[in-house]
Amino acid sequence: MPFENPHGYGNTAGTTSDVGPQIRVDFYRRRALVEAAKEMYFGQLANVTNMPKNMGKTIKLFHYMPLLDDRNQSDQGIQADGVSLVADFVVATTIVTHVLKLVAPAADGGRTYYFWGQAQGGSIGAAKTAAQNVAEGQEFSWLIMNGWIPSSDANYAAGVVTIEAAGWTETTETTGDEFTDYGNLYGSSKDVGTITAKLPALTEFGGRVNRVGHKRIMLSGTLEKFGFFDEYTQESLDFDTDDQLLSHITMEAVKGANEITEDQLQIDLLAAAGVIRYAGIATSTVSLAGSTAAANLEDVIAYDDLVKLDIELDQNRTPKNTQLISGSRMIDTRVINAARYAYIGSELQPAIMRMTDYHSDKAFIPAVQYADGGTLARGEFGAVGNFRIIVVPEMMHWDASGASVGNTADEVVNWSADESGVAKVNVYPFLVVGDGSFTTIGFQTDGKTVKFTITHKKPGRDTADRNDPYGEVGFYSIKWYYGFMTLRSERIALLKSVATL
Repeated sequence: MPFENPHGYGNTAGTTSDVGPQIRVDFYRRRALVEAAKEMYFGQLANVTNMPKNMGKTIKLFHYMPLLDDRNQSDQGIQADGVSLVADFVVATTIVTHVLKLVAPAADGGRTYYFWGQAQGGSIGAAKTAAQNVAEGQEFSWLIMNGWIPSSDANYAAGVVTIEAAGWTETTETTGDEFTDYGNLYGSSKDVGTITAKLPALTEFGGRVNRVGHKRIMLSGTLEKFGFFDEYTQESLDFDTDDQLLSHITMEAVKGANEITEDQLQIDLLAAAGVIRYAGIATSTVSLAGSTAAANLEDVIAYDDLVKLDIELDQNRTPKNTQLISGSRMIDTRVINAARYAYIGSELQPAIMRMTDYHSDKAFIPAVQYADGGTLARGEFGAVGNFRIIVVPEMMHWDASGASVGNTADEVVNWSADESGVAKVNVYPFLVVGDGSFTTIGFQTDGKTVKFTITHKKPGRDTADRNDPYGEVGFYSIKWYYGFMTLRSERIALLKSVATL
């Protein structure tokens, strides 16, 4: 049977009653729920959506893009003066706009980005060249700032080679005019002159000008049913040396269901990240390199990587999960910034703990130094910059997904052999989950209702049938529904890194 007794039935203290142990199953079930709640790392940040009965298994939600959001692609344009749409934006004036369209690979979110430049010159050719140079310069700077290409790329052409090798595609947008804006009114520009020129001014007589567009997207998530069961015999309860065997069955079943649900949620969050970056000089997962005996650790997560990631989340208007902790009168209490939560595995702890800031000062602040001033998240072990870091014992990673390694004896980062036996670097996630970024129906309880079902039938008349006519076998089953829906993918960020041995 499932529970082995290496010592034999019975015990030296006497004979166990054949009535069976008197156990209050509901007490052990409650205790199991409390224990399982202590191991919920991802679920603690979820916004829970309750799906009512008789409404299907799919959650759907409309998300309206803000007017000045990149995803609100308005082809109506800010002006409506009858200018025709022509290729390459060459028009009968010397005001020319050039737009570059950049599409990320599916593995990195598949999002589309636009970069545009506008120029006015003495001739159409000169204006077109100037506009193109502006657009290329904006794209080149953006790619470096966001870590998609290394700063060692000498120019725009070199940057294009790098991103195309990583699976990106770049084209010149050929449908539009000098008044067409991509993403929003300003074309996502932060240039003072550009924004000033695109402000929706009106004349005394008004007229059909300044028409804008609005866009909404439909979000959806599907519920699925999961569950498992276990069996045990009456004799395993009557004669096993562990008189609390049934309570252990209950406890392990609940903990197992909790871990499975946490794994499902972790997988969905890793896949939902709308911001993907790479540590060091890497520009893709396969380019994350290990190290040699020379201790070349440029692709290990560093303070600079976290600062740039934080800047991008700020630009995406990702709110902080926590407020500033100002400290207390307690000795050695530290002040920390308002922060977002980030999840790591234990493999990244050494890199986080040894991290220094731009002034060569220690960047890592242990949780014990600010715990008196606020509430710690489950699993929180410290803070760096604007991130409060949660260590998840079961945090996943990608085995043998990085660059190939040379002499494995010289390797100082974690690596594994792929299916072909080639030694490659393991890739580890630094996962940031912003407030309000996702919703789920998971393995949770609000203290009043339970969102899973447990069925327990002890051996006896209730279990007796033609397959078990003596009613000697009982069972314990647990089932639940799980659903996940991304609300704001731009608020979920994934920084991929290598980890030192």
